[in-house]
This record gives sequence, C-alpha cells and structure tokens, in this order.
Amino acid sequence: MTPDSVLSIFQHALEVVLIMIVVILIPALVVGLLVSMFQAATQINEMTLSFIPKLIATVLTLMLAGPWLLRLLIDYTQRLVHDIPYLIG
Repeated sequence: MTPDSVLSIFQHALEVVLIMIVVILIPALVVGLLVSMFQAATQINEMTLSFIPKLIATVLTLMLAGPWLLRLLIDYTQRLVHDIPYLIG
C-alpha cells in the first residue's frame, strides 16, 4: 500500500461521512433557526419548544434519506472490500 492509496481511501471516507452528516444536520439547523425566529417574535423562552421540532425533523430526515444514506455507505464498503487485492499487492 502506497501512501497515495491510503490518502485516497481516507479522503473518500471523509467525503462519505461529510455527506451523511450534512444530510442529517441541515434540516435540523433550518428547523432550529425557524423555531428561534418564532421564539424571538413571540418572546416564548421554552427550551422544549426548540428541542422537539429539531428531533422530529431529524427523525423524518433519517426516515426519508435513510435508504439513500445506507446505500451510500454500502457502496463505499463494497468498493473498499473489492479493492483489497489491489491495495495489498
């Protein structure tokens, strides 16, 4: 294994992780921003008001994007396992 191949594997793994994190976090951040704007407009300072919508948005995102995220992870893992002979020899 050359250092270039190790860096390539590591770079692709980071790309997959970054895509998975962004897909899950962006909807929660948007919902959090909207709830914060609502709280600022109505002067409601309830902590659960900001937590519950973000939790629901995250769960819905995982339900909708979960199969795609799982397929992304499976494809990366299969490609990595398939490339083992080329990486060793």
